[in-house]
Amino acid sequence: MSDQRYVFLDPDGTQGRDWFYVIVQAPTGIFYEQQYGGTATRLSHVEGYLVPVQGDQALVELRAIFERDLRGSGAEGYSWSADLLKRLHSAVATVVFWGSAATSEGLNFSSPQKLHVDEERLRELDEAWIPVVTADGPGMLVWQNSD
Repeated sequence: MSDQRYVFLDPDGTQGRDWFYVIVQAPTGIFYEQQYGGTATRLSHVEGYLVPVQGDQALVELRAIFERDLRGSGAEGYSWSADLLKRLHSAVATVVFWGSAATSEGLNFSSPQKLHVDEERLRELDEAWIPVVTADGPGMLVWQNSD
């Protein structure tokens, strides 16, 4: 039996539209599967652990960028304008992420940190699938895909 487990986020679409998570990449044996990319309906997964995040205004702005400005058809191969990329960076930077680190004394929770778009992984960026840098390392910012 495999030690790996796969968890599909919101498999039937009944979780509502307000969930917002970061999957911090780490060797956990747990893979989170996500549908993303608007009507392009892409699927991918990442190994790590799931962290709920707060960012109501960020979610509104990200939906405006991907669903209105990009018309919900995904961003694969999209050539980002400086203005749109700036809006994306600004929205992601408002998401509150509480990092944690294991020490010899147990868990040490940090103060809230801002997320940053991972510039080295921009090719992966799409609706409901944004590569980010967190206080705990690289991750993916995910929410309910618009389709």
